[in-house]
Order: sequence, then C-alpha cells, then structure tokens
Amino acid sequence: MKLTFAGMDGIIILSAFAVIMLVIGYFSGRGEKNIHHSLSGYYLAGRNLGFIALFFTLYATQYSGNTIVGYAPSAYRTGFSWLQSISFMTIIIGIYLLFAPRLYVVAKRKKFITPTDWLEFRFKSKAVTLLSIFLMLWGLGNYLLEQLVAIGQAVAGMTGGTIPYQIAVIAFVLVMLAYEWMGGMKAVAFTDVMQGIILMIGIFVFLIGALYLVGGNFSEVTTYVHQNEPAKVAVPPAETSINWLSMLVLVGLGASIYPHAVQRIYSAQSERTLKKSFARMAWMPPITTGLVFVIGIIGLMLFPNLDTGGSEQLVGLMANKIAATHPIYYWTMIIFFGGIVAAILSTADSVLLSFSSMLSNDVYGKFINPNASEHKKVMVGKVGGVIAIFGLLGIAWNPPGTLYQIFVLKFELLVQVFPAFVLGLYWKKLSAKPVFWGMLIGAAFAGYLTLTGHKTVYGIHGGVIGLIANFAVCVLGTVFAKATAKSTLKEEEVAVLELKA
Repeated sequence: MKLTFAGMDGIIILSAFAVIMLVIGYFSGRGEKNIHHSLSGYYLAGRNLGFIALFFTLYATQYSGNTIVGYAPSAYRTGFSWLQSISFMTIIIGIYLLFAPRLYVVAKRKKFITPTDWLEFRFKSKAVTLLSIFLMLWGLGNYLLEQLVAIGQAVAGMTGGTIPYQIAVIAFVLVMLAYEWMGGMKAVAFTDVMQGIILMIGIFVFLIGALYLVGGNFSEVTTYVHQNEPAKVAVPPAETSINWLSMLVLVGLGASIYPHAVQRIYSAQSERTLKKSFARMAWMPPITTGLVFVIGIIGLMLFPNLDTGGSEQLVGLMANKIAATHPIYYWTMIIFFGGIVAAILSTADSVLLSFSSMLSNDVYGKFINPNASEHKKVMVGKVGGVIAIFGLLGIAWNPPGTLYQIFVLKFELLVQVFPAFVLGLYWKKLSAKPVFWGMLIGAAFAGYLTLTGHKTVYGIHGGVIGLIANFAVCVLGTVFAKATAKSTLKEEEVAVLELKA
C-alpha cells in the first residue's frame, strides 16, 4: 500500500489522528469515575451505548482498513468470483439477527461480561467453558495479529517508507494501548465513530477517483478483463463455487460470534437500539465490500499482470495515480489513508479489549482468583493485554502469508464455538458433554487439516469440515443421551413394578 507522494504530509496526518484518538481516550476515562473499577464500565461502556456509537462500533468490528487494503487485492487476483465478499458480509448480519436480540435479553438480566459467561450459565460445565475460552482467545489472537501486520504495512506505505514497518507497528500500538487504557470500551466506541465516517466517505471518493482514471466507464473495464483475463469473468469451476459456499459458512458463522462483536451486543443501551443498529448494518456490505470489489476489478485494467506481492500494493498504486490528478484528490487520499490506518487501529483496539476482558473475567476471575475485586480483574486484563500484544509483535515482524491468508486462519477454530453458542439459545435439551466433545473433535479436525497444509478439501475449508463433525456430535450425542436416559428410566420403572408385584 505504498504511497510515493505522501512522505511528510502523511506523517502529519497520521500524527493528527493519533492525537485525536489520545484526546478521545483521555476524556472518555475522565468523565467516568468508576470506569477502571468495574468490569461492565471498562469493557462494556456501562451497557449504555446509544444508536450512533453502537452502529459505528459494530461497523468498525465487521469492517476495518484491511477491508480495503486486503479485499481489493483479493478481487484483483480472483476476479468476479470475489463477489462472495458481499455475500459473506451480508450473512453475518443475518446470523446476528438470529441470536443477538435473544442473547441481549439474557445478558442484561444475568449481567454477562464476556461471551463465555453465557456458555458457563447455559451448560454449567468447566470443560465447555475452558475449551471455549481457548478457542475464542485463539481466534482473537489471530485477528489481532492480522491488524498488527496491516498497521505496519499501511503506515510504512503511507509515509513512503519514511516510517519503517517495525517502527510503525510499535508507535501505533503504543497509541492504542494509551487511549484504551484510559477510556476502555467508551474510548474505543467513540474513536470508531470518527474512523467509520472517514472510511465510508473515503471509499466513495476512492471509487470516484478510480473510475475517473478509466474514463468513468466501468463497462470498458469489464470488456478489458474479458479480453485479457477471461478466466476472471468466466463461470468459476465447481470447486471454486464449493469454496464460495464454504467461505459463506466459515465467515458467516465465525464472525458472528467474534468475542468483541458479542460484547457489543451486551453494550447496547436497549434491545430497540440493538435492532436498529443491525437494520442499518444490513446496508453496509454492498456499499463497503461491494465498492471495494469494484475498485479491485478496476485495478486489473490500470495495473495488469501484477504478481501476488505486487497485487498486495494495489490500493497504494491506485492512490498514487488518483492523487496525481488534482490537489483536492491529493489531500483526500492522504486523509483517507490516515483514516485507513485509524480504522485498522480501531479494529485492533476492539480485539485487544475483548482479549483483555477474557483474560481478566474468564481466566483470572473464574479459575485463578474468583474472589478478586472487579478493580483487580480490570488491572489484570489491562496488563495481560499489554503482554499479549507485545508477544504477537514478534510474529508480526515476519507475517505468515498475505493478509487474506491470515484472515481465513483465525476462523478455523473460532467457528467451532458456534453450535454451543447458538444452538444453546434455541435447544433446551442440548447438553454439556456432546457440546464439549463436538467442539473438541471439530477443532481437532480443523487443526489437523490446517497443520498438514490441507486448508481446503475439494474446496471446503478445514474449519467447515470440523464444524460439520461438531454439529453431528452435538446433535446426535444429545439425542442419544436423551434416548438412553429415557430407556434407563423405563427400565427402572419396570423394576419398581416387578418389586411391587
């Protein structure tokens, strides 16, 4: 995402964004006396997020700067089959609406802090709770790693290499830690409002600039792609179509139970506010990932024959061309790319906050020191989050694969929590043992396939194969257990009758 034109102007804009975020963090914490002494206050903004804050923090949770930096290159490499990005972002909203309102009512009554509070309440099983904690922390760790890599690439690219990748990651991680430490969820939500607005406006401006470069006629782009890279407009082979459906399942179910997304459900001011926010979110896939898809396709005409590494720089290459057309576009591109960095940071801070909450409430509060005060739990979460993020920095120094590959990686195990999480809301007979073994077997399948290099089998992701096994164990195990229990009960009744006779 290198911008050859930015340099010092990029540094100025990035510094301005950093200062604004620090100011938001300071005032968010200053206005709440008990924010650092209450799990609910620090991690859920006192369960008092109104419509605007909730909508934009949900938007920042589902989309980040990486949506532009990573998805446009994916469209460039894949072609029109990347339309799947719109559908899997849409299905996430549908899954939210399936369980979020019902979960909100229970969470408000029982005062849940983390997603595993619900699982502990529902199944009353330490085994289920521990396994779900591990799988969710694994997913959060991968997601946080993705954002760290994206921050480094974005800042280094935006400043033309003036700020090196490693320095960029450290600098903005410190900014994030500072404002999150001061203001918790409230600071995160308010920064999300600023970043979300810039991201939305910036996508439209970027698309207008890209269309201007190709004469304002998208049909010419599709004609060019058809003539020069026909495979990218052709009907995809069966395996690609299967992979598309697999991706819908993996992302649709996995992203809907992101711990930081679930905690935003808990944070809503009311059920009405929650439903209103999701109703507006339903419009976001076509005007976010949909427009980014178009940008990636335009890139095929502007910069043909880029290899994988070159395509990862597509957004920066296009921004350089757009910025050269007019001074207004020049400054718009700089501000937009500063917004991309801020948006990536907003996703990272949400993930880190959720990671910290699970360390403090779930690991420390449930299993190490159940009698600890809420203030102590909050402090444990803060310190634990700092330690975790600096541990991940070591991996971010040498990122494993493209941003998209990292994106897929985190879902393989996280999605295994879905059957327990959502089936538990609707199926009263679902019991703890089948849930535990379903999660374990599903995670084992997914982990084995990933570690042995089989990310997909005939187009189906390893995580989906594990999820199928997971669902089968949950459902069949519960049915068998109930049938066995009934059979045992009948045998006992017969024995009693025989004794009476």
